[in-house]
Amino acid sequence: MSHPTAKNVPPDVSTRQERIFEVCVFLFLIVPSMSLSFLLLRQGSLSFPITAAATILRDLALVTLIVFFLWRNGESKDQVGWRFGGVKDILLGIVLFVVVFYGAAYLDQMLLRLGFTSPAASLPKFLTPNGPGEEALAVVLVIVVAIAEEVIFRGYLILRFTEITGSTAAAILLSSAIFGGGGGGEGSAGVIMVGFLGLAFSLVYLWTGSLTAPILMHFLQDFLGIVLVPLLKHRG
Repeated sequence: MSHPTAKNVPPDVSTRQERIFEVCVFLFLIVPSMSLSFLLLRQGSLSFPITAAATILRDLALVTLIVFFLWRNGESKDQVGWRFGGVKDILLGIVLFVVVFYGAAYLDQMLLRLGFTSPAASLPKFLTPNGPGEEALAVVLVIVVAIAEEVIFRGYLILRFTEITGSTAAAILLSSAIFGGGGGGEGSAGVIMVGFLGLAFSLVYLWTGSLTAPILMHFLQDFLGIVLVPLLKHRG
């Protein structure tokens, strides 16, 4: 299947300049927030509820901005992959998550052998829910993050970078690199790992033409690390 950006007509010079300006505005908002997350990870001074609430509000705000951009430009939500792919894509997402999960684990081991730095064995306090209330909040967090970040990094940024560069491959690499930057607090291996996941999610998105499977894969990845593993430790 072709991806949503495949039907785009190459923009003229003025439209391309508008897209560049639009993306710059968007990146000026998202990159500092990613840097702030890295600093907070180093300090580890915030509680989980504050971190979760701030992340949810930030991601919802960014998606709202994307919706505004689409409305202003007269673009369809389908152009950022916002359509339900059906049961087939749900099953595909589950199967591919298992493949990507084990592939990421193998890559992590290789990076460690090569001397790349790795995150701590356990999540920092501000990313670890404690108690039923925080565990429920963690579920809401991973749902919002999975949906919002796929719209942001796969749907929106791939669309815009494709329009700006004229290359889908360049768009994938740029969006995955920015996504990988969000793993800066997890060491050099973490940056590569998150970038690898972003690349995998991008390829699945372009293959299916829908964000359904990538959203599910993203959700399962975060659910395991943020919800299930801490829950099992607390119950153990």
